[in-house]
Order: sequence, then C-alpha cells, then structure tokens
Amino acid sequence: MSASAFSLSMAVPVEGFRLLSGEPVIGGAREMKGLDHSFCGHCMSWVFTRFPEVMGEIINVRSTMLEDTSELEPFLETCTAEKLDWVTTPAKHSFEHFPTPEEFPALIEEYSTR
Repeated sequence: MSASAFSLSMAVPVEGFRLLSGEPVIGGAREMKGLDHSFCGHCMSWVFTRFPEVMGEIINVRSTMLEDTSELEPFLETCTAEKLDWVTTPAKHSFEHFPTPEEFPALIEEYSTR
C-alpha cells in the first residue's frame, strides 16, 4: 500500500483533523477489525487510517499527503522485522511488529508532548 521501503504517517487527534473536500473510500488491508484505510475516491491514494480500538481518538494521516513536512521527524517505526537491510531511521521507538494495545497510551502521551 505504500509502494516504498517506508509507509510514512503521523498521529493526529480526531479534533485536529478535518477533511476539506471529497468523500474517502474505505479499502486496503483489513486484517484488524475496526481498521479503516481511507483513500481518495478519485486517484485512490491512501490518505488516512482510523483504528479506534487500538489508538482511540487518533487518525493516522499519511504524512506524504501534507504540503509541508519540514517540521516532522520520525517518532516510532513499526514492522522492522520486515524492513530492507539498508533502511534506517532516527525514530526514538522501534518495534519489530506493532506496539501492543497496552503500549499505545504511553506512546501517544509521549508523542503528544512533542
């Protein structure tokens, strides 16, 4: 779904997210119940994901969709068990798979203070 060595995104509180135009289309991998990948209905680009059962009131926005990413830096990386050998990031937290639901609250709290 990322067509890259990276699948870049950023967590945004629901109250800080607003869709300006269009109606998203739900699709993509749906292996987790309640995981909704939203795509642009026109070009089918992956725009954001909601998975409230894991992250609560957070929307995972594809940071590649933003006009200005100059202030962003990696906070955590996931699925490193499947990464390409040459891929490295300066992310503070690294997970071979995904953090457990129990780990998410502390990660979100730390991320929100940045």
